[in-house]
Amino acid sequence: MVTSTHLVRRGCVRDATEIAACMQSLGYGTTSENVAIHLSHFKESPRDIVLVCAEISVLTGVVSAHAIPVFHQPGELVRITALSVRQGRERQGIGRCLIRAIENWAVARGAARIEVTSNDHREGAHRFYQAMGYGMESRRFIKRL
Repeated sequence: MVTSTHLVRRGCVRDATEIAACMQSLGYGTTSENVAIHLSHFKESPRDIVLVCAEISVLTGVVSAHAIPVFHQPGELVRITALSVRQGRERQGIGRCLIRAIENWAVARGAARIEVTSNDHREGAHRFYQAMGYGMESRRFIKRL
């Protein structure tokens, strides 16, 4: 997918270092090795996708999503599990472009809904998702193992 200034494509193992740099801008200690492992697993999976936004020589953003069959309703749930824009590249339409690309992927799969979670302290992210049409509908409970 190409917009006037953004090229969105599937992420690949050779993007691992730049994807890790994008994720680190959110404060996650993601390593390029870990990213490469996930990308190699997702490459063969029809239910998992990683998209990147790229310019000529630099990766400017990344989004990952996973399609999950749900028991209680028809269609799949698509869950966005990561969205990050490279530090210094915020507010340039990169996040919007990546979200729209994931939404298009979800629609093409026939997904019933799409969800994203965001840490409570990321108020700017909350405003972004709300502006993209996402609303709060439920709470997520986590037990770390």
